[in-house]
Amino acid sequence: MHDSDLDNFTTRLLAESLFYDIEYGLVGSVSLIDVEAERELYLASFMPDDGTYLVEEATAWEDEPTLDEDTDVAYALAVDSDVHGRYEVPEAAAQSLLELARGHDLLPSVTVLFEDEEL
Repeated sequence: MHDSDLDNFTTRLLAESLFYDIEYGLVGSVSLIDVEAERELYLASFMPDDGTYLVEEATAWEDEPTLDEDTDVAYALAVDSDVHGRYEVPEAAAQSLLELARGHDLLPSVTVLFEDEEL
């Protein structure tokens, strides 16, 4: 696969991971993980309140994970962040994520969240 094809492929996967399903209250988000530091550095998701796609840079993290359960993640989650960028379309947010991942040698992680904590 040519680099331009791989860029398009990756951008589309990232963009489609940033979704919001109003019927089920599902939100797709993407984190960029620093594997060596074992923590997420950037987070991206759709913001239903204003219809934009937000990319945030982590500024504080939870304590290191203990991995007691199968559902635990193998990296520290961000607990605070600053806005890195706000985008009108998912492809622009995805392109920003791809540039950040390349620039900082980060790996992606996709998470699906429920708005209703009872589900």
